[in-house]
Amino acid sequence: MTVGALRESFRLAWPLVLSNLSVPLLGMVDTAVVGRLPEPYALGGVALGANLTSAVYFAFGFLRMGTTALTAQAFGALDAAEVRATAWRAFMLAACIGLLCVLALPLVLAAGSAGYAPEPEIAVEFRGYLEVRLLGAPLALANAVTLGWLLGMQDSRGPLLLLIATNLVNAVLDVIFVWGLGFTAPGVALATVIAEAFGLCLGIWLIRRHLGRMPADDRPGWAEVLAPDPFRRLFRVNRDLFLRTIVLQAAFLSFMALASRQGPVLLAANAILLHFFFLAAHGLDGFAYAAEAMVGRAVGAKNAAALRRAARASFINAGILSVMIGLAFWLGAPWVIALLTDIEAVRATALDYRLVVTLLPVIAIWAFLFDGIFIGATRTAELRNAMVASIAVYGVAALSLVPTLGNPGLWAAMLLFLASRGLFLGLLYRRAGFGASFADGSAPG
Repeated sequence: MTVGALRESFRLAWPLVLSNLSVPLLGMVDTAVVGRLPEPYALGGVALGANLTSAVYFAFGFLRMGTTALTAQAFGALDAAEVRATAWRAFMLAACIGLLCVLALPLVLAAGSAGYAPEPEIAVEFRGYLEVRLLGAPLALANAVTLGWLLGMQDSRGPLLLLIATNLVNAVLDVIFVWGLGFTAPGVALATVIAEAFGLCLGIWLIRRHLGRMPADDRPGWAEVLAPDPFRRLFRVNRDLFLRTIVLQAAFLSFMALASRQGPVLLAANAILLHFFFLAAHGLDGFAYAAEAMVGRAVGAKNAAALRRAARASFINAGILSVMIGLAFWLGAPWVIALLTDIEAVRATALDYRLVVTLLPVIAIWAFLFDGIFIGATRTAELRNAMVASIAVYGVAALSLVPTLGNPGLWAAMLLFLASRGLFLGLLYRRAGFGASFADGSAPG
């Protein structure tokens, strides 16, 4: 283990941790702005519309992950033409998916209206918000590609600049459109779409800065960009990541479905407790993203020793952060819970799970970091299979424990789900010679 790998992991991760933590602020700003309107309908419409939009965009998170891995591998192989071609292919795929999202707007609206069943006044705001947000789908998905490409180029400060600037533009436009011009939920959505357009322009400028440092004669022709084999690899990687993401969403959706059957107090308490998990996830994801970039570069360079150094450095740095987050949760849980709700029964119930939220980051870190390693190495089929095996463990645990233990059994099943993800991927990593076969050319894809 070299100090250099630890420094490199930290250098890449700290801007990503900060930029990830800026993401929840976007929803908080939207809520704060519409939450001060005289009627609650706009707030309800924004909450439902943002939830559904996030679910749609989250399903296409492979655009960021796959772009990071493939770009980092081309970067590590010193293949400037492939670095450029990867960007073109990813942007074309994002444009196609974005246009499909726009065309699917009536279906998404119908599904959302049936699933949420909002009251008529909220339904009007919900429809207005969703119609505007989904029209911006090509912009949002192209921004995911931009973030992935910059990270694959080992640039983590670019994503930090991009996300913070985009969120600031969104916040300013929220105030102008809602408080200044009197718009409601559609105004909040329009502010977000314009901010996404601004972010894409800034992202393209950052990409051009990187490309400007490369030799001009390394530009690929269209025949190279559209070559069948790289596109097949792109689709294979993204297919596996898409399926993995759908399974992950299924786990959390089923968690809330089971929680909702235990009464309003436990449902509200679980919703608050999940905020702790998502906060930890946004922090730990910074080191997972750094692992993607470092491992991808090592795979491209066919350097197994560099891959192992990157993995060890990521686990050390992220392990320290996970312990710090766990301690912060233990100490700060009473204050955070009191901040999020003033309902005494919900506060008391949530506080009963103080040990659970303390353990969450320490248990989840293994799954997060191995995700980053396997994504960077484009071992996405194994990542997908491990996720399927883990949700099977979760399903058996939930069916066994929830009927007898209730909510503690539900949280035990969730902890087992997180632990099994890390365990299964760890066994696969060890079977691969601690990543040696990832980098020696025998890795699939």
